[in-house]
Amino acid sequence: MVNMRKKKLLSYVILGLPLLLLPLSIVGAAAASPEEAAAGAGGLKFIGAAVAILGSTIAAGIALYGVAIGGSALLAENPNAFTQVLILGGLAEGVAVYGLLVAFLILGG
Repeated sequence: MVNMRKKKLLSYVILGLPLLLLPLSIVGAAAASPEEAAAGAGGLKFIGAAVAILGSTIAAGIALYGVAIGGSALLAENPNAFTQVLILGGLAEGVAVYGLLVAFLILGG
């Protein structure tokens, strides 16, 4: 039981550390140059792009978790359904790609 607690704590530290450091990187990216500030562009586009990527990757992770749980149960029952599980994983990962495309649209506009 203690070993499982240590593993869980270590996973929280590994997964939570980037989320703690993310606001520092957003603030650094949001500091606009004087030319952009004079043009009214500001740094809000960087914050919007970061939020789009962050939200889409978290959603993709939640979707992939569901696919992994359901897919492993399905493959235990029917080993021939590997292709269907792989397609579901690709669809779940597509959410992160859409977030990246939205971030590119925000930064390009």
